Amino acid sequence: MKTFRIITICLILMLTVTGCSANSRQERKAVFDDLEKTASMELEYATQFSVDYYEGGYALVSIADGREYLIVPENKDAPEVGSDVTVIKSAPDNVYVAASSAMDLFSAAGSLDRVKMTSTDISDWTLPDVRDAFENGRMIYAGKYSAPDYELLLAQDCSLAVESTMIYHSPETMEQIENLGIPVMVERSSYEEHPLGRLEWIKLYGLIMGKEEEAEKFFIEKKELFDEVTDIDIPEGERKTVAFFYISSNGYVNVRKPGDYISKMIELAGGRYIFTADDLNVDDNALSTMNMQMEAFYEKAKDADIIIYNSTIGDELENLDDLLEKSALLADFKAFQNGNVCCSDKNMFQQTSASADMILDLYRVISGSQEETVFLHRLD
Repeated sequence: MKTFRIITICLILMLTVTGCSANSRQERKAVFDDLEKTASMELEYATQFSVDYYEGGYALVSIADGREYLIVPENKDAPEVGSDVTVIKSAPDNVYVAASSAMDLFSAAGSLDRVKMTSTDISDWTLPDVRDAFENGRMIYAGKYSAPDYELLLAQDCSLAVESTMIYHSPETMEQIENLGIPVMVERSSYEEHPLGRLEWIKLYGLIMGKEEEAEKFFIEKKELFDEVTDIDIPEGERKTVAFFYISSNGYVNVRKPGDYISKMIELAGGRYIFTADDLNVDDNALSTMNMQMEAFYEKAKDADIIIYNSTIGDELENLDDLLEKSALLADFKAFQNGNVCCSDKNMFQQTSASADMILDLYRVISGSQEETVFLHRLD
């Protein structure tokens, strides 16, 4: 009977949802002509979203891919808007997060308790708060982003689905979620060029979840840490060179592209990423990494001052012998011989809120400081 009810709801919603009309933007403009714009959200680094505030507590969010979202206060009704504007009620409950990079920002904004479903199962989470939520039944796996459990989303009264841009590879999934009456927000924090641009998305999640003050406070604290770390002026010729990589099971070396946020964090921490665009023959795809043959990696990176093994893909390394099991050629590297080999922690990519802390870790490694690091550890 329950399954029949859910199917009936789905069919009704599919019949009633209309497509975007040519006049939808004009419709939206007409509505907001009646409301006074009061301010815009101040953003220092983020370029992939903007927010305009309107009288009555409404906020219009514009994402760089052209999608728009109207955030409606809990005690207000949504005005009539065009079909290209997605309405999100402030402080939604039973949120489904299919963009793993967003999860830590919900947590940092004090809203993890409202996230009840995710597309990543417990075995692939390293964030302690998320694993604890799974173990205590406060969060459940609702299927991967491209094949969610629609019945479960309905049964859990899901009021918002947060997706990464990967959902554009499965447009029928996004359409089906929306047909269930669940608003879908596609976030683009991974497209931010500056590492703190990613962190600044916490302001958007704070706005949506009714935690704007908490989010702003958190961002300011991390910005102050960032300013302390990056208030240095090291001439280009005096910067230590850094290689950041991992070795795949088939023997390829995976490296970050120059200009990606990891290489930018290295630069902000006072180092110089060892690879240039010319070294790697960088292509124009959206991926932030690329594979190299070990011989090519050896030629370009053997004289790097510091090498950092990225363990977020496979197992964390405990010592230099573990590294040599990946490739014996690494023993010839300058950094290996000088004892400047590090390994990243598993949390490094899932803990989006810690961009400034990661830059501090990189600064301590690059400067040779003996102070404790959180996301990196030296290999002996």
